[in-house]
Amino acid sequence: MSEQADERWIAETLFDDLGFRMTFKVDKVLCELRTEHQHLVLFEQKFFGKMLMLDGATQISKRDEFVYQEMMSHVPLFAHGNARDVLIIGGGDCGIAEEVLKHKTVRRLTQVEIDVKVVEFAREHFPEFTGPAFADKRFECIIDDGAKYVAGTERRFDVIIVDSTDPQGPGKVLFSEKFYAGCKRCLNKGGVLVTQNGVPFFQNNELTSTMTKFRKLFADATCYVAAIPVYVGGHMAMGFASDDRRLRQLPVKTIARRYRKAGSFKTMYWSPEVHVAAFAQPRFIAEAVARAKAMPRAKS
Repeated sequence: MSEQADERWIAETLFDDLGFRMTFKVDKVLCELRTEHQHLVLFEQKFFGKMLMLDGATQISKRDEFVYQEMMSHVPLFAHGNARDVLIIGGGDCGIAEEVLKHKTVRRLTQVEIDVKVVEFAREHFPEFTGPAFADKRFECIIDDGAKYVAGTERRFDVIIVDSTDPQGPGKVLFSEKFYAGCKRCLNKGGVLVTQNGVPFFQNNELTSTMTKFRKLFADATCYVAAIPVYVGGHMAMGFASDDRRLRQLPVKTIARRYRKAGSFKTMYWSPEVHVAAFAQPRFIAEAVARAKAMPRAKS
């Protein structure tokens, strides 16, 4: 009895409004703190390994982090084909930064993270990501509000990756039309914006809302999908926006050629074939995107 009483289980509360929780038995709590912006807990779990939660929402697990990191970084960069200046909004653990820096075309990578505590904690607990990133002269980490940064910077970027939490707490503003307009403002011609848009099976409104806002700003607004086990609910959607409609319609041979030119670095989920197939949405997701696309686009 006493052994059971000492057990700690941590619940993901993201879907409380739907009436269920995903709960993880904790082997060991590695770090728990409340920063100026959010509650953070890092723990060891028997199956998933090291896991990070922010405000009750799972952010990353050691077991399957490669799926999210690879798909958020390699899809937009290989779709663009010659991204030299890249911006990451959020991403304080530096997992996506570490993947982006594998691309030889990238001359400068700027990461804007609102919470300095997340970066400090990541440098201690995720050295496998932060080490390569901070050691690379092309990488710059700025502690700032991402929405304010894209609204005011004079810099321009080929690819913007929004590695946000769900639309709650400090991440809520990163789902606003004003923020997306700021991203559009500082994208170079032919640039790509990619966003984290949750699990459509449970968060359909999140995807539809983003697609509606994208549709007002970009010539092409859609999403691609990836299956990430720790994010319960099936496919995760990544929003994809650009004024160049051709970027998401490239054939496997073109993506494969760009991959070879980049050095054919090792991946565990992404491949040229998966890249192209990821834009083939399950019908219920495609219908959500189509509903948003049916709305009139604002005049520029």
